[in-house]
Amino acid sequence: MALTVRVIAPDKTVWDAEAEEVILPSTTGQLGILAGHAPLLSALDTGVMRVRAGKDWSAIAVMGGFAEVDVNEVTVLVNGAEKGSDIDAAEAQSAFTAAETALENVSDSDTQEKMQATTAFKKARARLQASGAKL
Repeated sequence: MALTVRVIAPDKTVWDAEAEEVILPSTTGQLGILAGHAPLLSALDTGVMRVRAGKDWSAIAVMGGFAEVDVNEVTVLVNGAEKGSDIDAAEAQSAFTAAETALENVSDSDTQEKMQATTAFKKARARLQASGAKL
């Protein structure tokens, strides 16, 4: 039995196919979904979602949102998403390095700038991981 998996961002549907397994980056940790999973609604963090269709795993960088599981259907509504196969690893590495440097140079007393730098870092890290490059 397979799962129907849909990953929907505001501007496009990133994934709409069947899969055997899904691993989601929930706000409380990694969450694995298999066929027959109990109904569930979960908040997602910025991170990498992994989908197994057949023997192949696909990575999708997701930028926060929600996931709903109901009767072998997984619907993921996210603020942004990008398939790992569509990400240029060199560009993702460069963006990660820049975001890491920016985060290290932010003053702890400037909470708004610190929060923005942290968000940019998490997005850059998710894109880099989804591209398959090593941190």
